[in-house]
Amino acid sequence: MAIRSSLVGVAVVAILLVACATIPNQLAAAGAGGLLHPSRRHLTTATPSTCIDTTFAGDGVELKGWRCRGALPRRGTVVYLHGVADNRSSAVGVIDRFGKRGFDVIAYDSRAHGESSGDFCTYGFFEKRDLHRVIDGIEGGPIVLIGTSLGAAVALQEAALDSRITAIVAAETFSDLRTVATERAPFFFTAKIIDRAFRSAEQQGHFDAREVSAVTAAAAINIPVLLLHGANDTDTAPDHSRRVFAALGGPKRLILVPGARHNESLRADVWNDIERWLDDVLASDKTGRKRSAGGSERKGGGGPPAPHL
Repeated sequence: MAIRSSLVGVAVVAILLVACATIPNQLAAAGAGGLLHPSRRHLTTATPSTCIDTTFAGDGVELKGWRCRGALPRRGTVVYLHGVADNRSSAVGVIDRFGKRGFDVIAYDSRAHGESSGDFCTYGFFEKRDLHRVIDGIEGGPIVLIGTSLGAAVALQEAALDSRITAIVAAETFSDLRTVATERAPFFFTAKIIDRAFRSAEQQGHFDAREVSAVTAAAAINIPVLLLHGANDTDTAPDHSRRVFAALGGPKRLILVPGARHNESLRADVWNDIERWLDDVLASDKTGRKRSAGGSERKGGGGPPAPHL
């Protein structure tokens, strides 16, 4: 009996040792999978009446989207960039609002989202290249990027490299991928597990997570940028937008929306601020007046959330 008990004890210890060795690897694999494969939300919204279904050529992927015509006279083009685990359907309100104001609107499903191809989400590493190719197909400017969450970070990363962009509206951006992913990781993910998860994700997705940084991009941006962030955002804290705001060297403004959580900063009355800001930016751009490099931060907005307007 003593021998049997001893053998059982050895077996239990062996199982525990194997578990201790394999569980961190399993958690890291799960973390990498979560980064690379956000939930794919398929399109169920009908094509708006002013739009046509279009397939845009990205960087090695096909991007399913809409190309929408605005009312005349034409004032420019808005490119809408959705957030993680979303698709172009969240652009419907933007298409209606800005189409009536003379803007053509392009909205497409990001790679590995919606109906677009692509196996991995890389949070701007490849997505900015996709956006660059979409902009290649726009005839004339001005070009305004409106992005939310993931889309905001992609817009900022591309704007650091693309002089064709006139202005950016960035809602709830993250400052860099490593920070936001670490903040969102479950409490039982240790620093070592997070490191393993990133290494695995980088190997599978063929990208460098260190280069996925809106705050680094911001330092190279000199066009006007309007940042918006929910003051009560616990998924991507307002400090992410504050860091980007501090790094921007050109004309800039930050609006913190009281009571808004993640994906709630684009409330109905905030769009009035956005439109006034954009009108001023485009008027300045058209007349050639020198833009002020100063910035401002304020708290504003309120009322019920209307994220798709």
